[in-house]
Amino acid sequence: QVQLVESGGGLVQAGGSLRLSCAASGIGFSVYVVDWHRQAPGKQRELVARITSGGSTNYGDSVNGRFTISRDNAKNTVYLQMNSLKPEDTAVYYCRVHSPYTTADYWGQGTQVTVSS
Repeated sequence: QVQLVESGGGLVQAGGSLRLSCAASGIGFSVYVVDWHRQAPGKQRELVARITSGGSTNYGDSVNGRFTISRDNAKNTVYLQMNSLKPEDTAVYYCRVHSPYTTADYWGQGTQVTVSS
């Protein structure tokens, strides 16, 4: 059974930093693409960052230059380092593990990030 567990969310002041973690179990983690998505109240879920199995990354325009996604395949974990946080970064952040070659598509339960002004 595949499980994704996010952690690291919390309350932080604007300008601060947080590091989110997504730990995977029950899956051959290293071959999958891993995303971080977020959803703020009343808004659609959006892609924040993506890292491929080869380590290539891309970011949403609103976080580019402030957030960094990385992975440690030995630990089956992906991280999202979030710096210079803004109140508009407030959302529930979700980890997603998926494959461009199969129908495999797994989501975590989400972790709340709240940035106060």
